Parts: sequence; structure tokens; C-alpha cells
Amino acid sequence: MIELIATGPLATVQDLGRPGYQHLGVGRSGAADQRAHRLANRLVGNPDTAATVEFTLGGLVARLLAPATIALTGAECAGAPAWNAALTLPAGRRLVLGPAGSGLRSYLAVRGGIAAEPVLGSRATDLLSGLGPPALAPGTMLAIGSETAGEPSGELVPQPPATRAAIRVLPGPRADWFADPESLFAQAWTVQPDSNRIGIRLASEPLRRSRSGEMPPEPMLPGAIQVPPSGLPIVLFRDAPVTGGYPVIGVVAAAELDRIGQLRPGDALRFAAG
Repeated sequence: MIELIATGPLATVQDLGRPGYQHLGVGRSGAADQRAHRLANRLVGNPDTAATVEFTLGGLVARLLAPATIALTGAECAGAPAWNAALTLPAGRRLVLGPAGSGLRSYLAVRGGIAAEPVLGSRATDLLSGLGPPALAPGTMLAIGSETAGEPSGELVPQPPATRAAIRVLPGPRADWFADPESLFAQAWTVQPDSNRIGIRLASEPLRRSRSGEMPPEPMLPGAIQVPPSGLPIVLFRDAPVTGGYPVIGVVAAAELDRIGQLRPGDALRFAAG
């Protein structure tokens, strides 16, 4: 087992989520940065579907109660014994991770996966619906499972270079609700402190609507850019609701969602059509 001594601002159990239940009102959820989650699992010889620990802005302290092979990926934290590489540690070893230097979310994979109880086929914590394990707290004991897919990797995977490229956005179904839909792309946006796994709130010059009133709820998905009456967009994220009543001006391309998951409050971003 793994004993959590400190969890930082937020730590949860995550996997690739629970697709296929939107018609029942259940969102997909899953790891915010799925590339980093998959890499951590690959390094320790797990399948992509194995559960990892997702933690925010560093600050994780954990003690191994048995020998284990682990990997850390995502936002790199101070104090890590290795990053983007598999490492076998003895029983009693403590991991003491400081703050993340850049990025927002990091992942701890252990060979065999985190053996939380599945809910609707997934071990992911969904902060909106409350499905899955509760958010992790100091003193939590995490059991290690036996879900493996091969041998641990001996490779060291370099971090991809940071990019400030604009985030690609596909046309939204309600762009005609806005006086100038292109204004979404014409300015930089700043991530707000009240952003979370449900939605990323942005600030800049408000988008002006060409219509008054509101619309009935429509289906939603992660990446949808909703615009409430304030004119300040909200990018729905992994724990997003399956319906929403604000017009959607655009949809973040699925391949860009991992980048969205690493944006921290105060970060600037731009969108580009495509």
C-alpha cells in the first residue's frame, strides 16, 4: 500500500474516465492531462486504463509500505527522485515533492495501478457528480493493484518543450449568438483562480452577444466554450456537466485538452480557428 502524508491543494485518483454514460447524465471525467497519465502507466508497465494519482501544484508526500516501481510525469515538481522514468523503491521510502515549477497537474503511477473500487467501470474521481473515490486526504491508504501489461520501461522520456502556440478551436454550434465571433481569436485570455476540473474560467474583453435572453439546455462535452451573460468564456473540462444552457461559441479540439489541463491561474492563452 501507499500512505499519503500530504496531498497538496488537490489530489484525486484518475484513469481514462467512464465514457458511454452521458445519456444517463454522467460525464466522462478522467485524467486532466491524459498524455501524462498514459506515459506514467507505460513507464511502469501498466495498461493505459490503470488508475494513477493526479495531484495539483505539487506538495505530495507519500510513503511506500512495500517495495514498488513508480513513475512521476506531468508538471515537474522539486524533490522528485526521477521524472518521466520508472524507479523501483524499497519499502519505507518517502516521496517528498515540492511545488511544480511550471504546469499544474502531475501524475504518480505505481506498477499494478491504484486499486480503488470501480464505479461504472472507472476508478476516476468526478468532482461534479461525486462518483468514484473521494478526493484524497492526508492519512489515506491506497492499495496497489495487479493490473500490468508488460515490464517496466528502462527509458527516460524527455519533457516536450513548452509551447505557447494558440489552442485550436473548432466552430461552435451557437457562434451566431455573438456580434463578432472572431473576437474569441483576436485577444489573449487569462486563466482565472476559480478554474477547476469542471471548467476553466477566462478573463479579457467580454464577448458581446447579438441576441438577448437564454436558450434551453443542450448537450455539452469537454472542450465546449460556453459564454455566460458576463461575456467571459468558460472552457468545460474533464468533469463538465453533460448539458448546459449557455451558448457555445467554439469547441477546443480534443487533442488540445491535455494542454488545457496544465494551465494554471494567471496563465495567458490564445485560441486559433482550426
